[in-house]
Amino acid sequence: MNFSLTPEQEQIRDAIEKVCTPFDADYWLRKDREGGFPDDFHHALAESGWLGIAMPEEHGGAGLGISEAALMMHTIAATGAGLSGASAVHMNIFGLHPVVVFGTDEQKRRWLPPLIQGRDRACFGVTEPNTGLNTLKLKTRAVREGDHYVVHGQKVWISTAQVANKILLLARTTPIEDCKGTEGLSLFYTDLDRSKVEVREIEKLGRKCVDSNQVFIDGLRIPVEDRVGEEGKGFSYILHGLNPERILIASEAIGLGRAALKRAAGYANEREVFGRPIGMNQGIQHPLAKSWMELEAAHLMVQKAAWLYDQHLPCGAEANSAKYLAAEACYAACENAIFTHGGMGYAKEYHVERYLREAWIPRLAPVSPQLILCFIAEKVLGLPKSY
Repeated sequence: MNFSLTPEQEQIRDAIEKVCTPFDADYWLRKDREGGFPDDFHHALAESGWLGIAMPEEHGGAGLGISEAALMMHTIAATGAGLSGASAVHMNIFGLHPVVVFGTDEQKRRWLPPLIQGRDRACFGVTEPNTGLNTLKLKTRAVREGDHYVVHGQKVWISTAQVANKILLLARTTPIEDCKGTEGLSLFYTDLDRSKVEVREIEKLGRKCVDSNQVFIDGLRIPVEDRVGEEGKGFSYILHGLNPERILIASEAIGLGRAALKRAAGYANEREVFGRPIGMNQGIQHPLAKSWMELEAAHLMVQKAAWLYDQHLPCGAEANSAKYLAAEACYAACENAIFTHGGMGYAKEYHVERYLREAWIPRLAPVSPQLILCFIAEKVLGLPKSY
């Protein structure tokens, strides 16, 4: 087994670091204070051709695997951009995977190039206020009327809806009482018509520059040709994007944790108390050393999950485990970074308090740690389903 980056992967890492260089810690501190989508950062990645890293080459993408995409997202977060930088492009990497797999050639030609070029921005409309992770109980309704569907409903925690002009929307086309198994939900990729869609931003703990929203849909008309695949099969389609998303957010979490650890180690080497660097004290050394090991171990699981996915092998257990382990390791590293800085860790100018606030994101989304534990218990250990 070879855990080294290939020459091509090293080039990806170096190129992403170069693109990220102008967007330093002060840039992300300013975005955290003022908000506003990081358009210049998004544009820089689009201009460099990175938004389509995992998209098909025939539509302008790079045609690479989730391993390379995860490396890219890790590198963005690890530069200090954290989840603010990663979330600005996250949807581009995994979001339209159902279109790549199940879309028609005409749909791919119509939808993928503008997204890859940065001309389109998309949001992902699945979660609803009263259903949470129980996706099969979604209530947003899409009713067929001739050559259109008319949609009414509500979504919540929809990232980038303030700046998006497209939405990948999961809606019910068959009443719940008439459905069997996972059928009855359909997937659409369509224009976000703001005359029919109200977007209300949610004020939140961190990542201010990448908005999260409540979305209210009242009479949105979607052409039939904007439906992805067959009617009623949408739930099975989005499942194809869940494992890649878990792998990517795990990689982002590790990058964020490593950014925090780097700042903590730097401060511990420079800060002197009682005539010696605080990094000489085992009370400082040991938590940081532990975080390094935890991040390394989680990274190995990310690499395994990404490799399995790219080999078209089952990876559900590994992808979920990677997300869980990376989120926990990231949070611990960010917490230890604040402890290392002491009182200064509470000050925004040292950046680590922002890292800790952002470290909550991979712990909470896109699936809770408790449900991951339930998944492993049932699917891997063969225990009875608990929910």
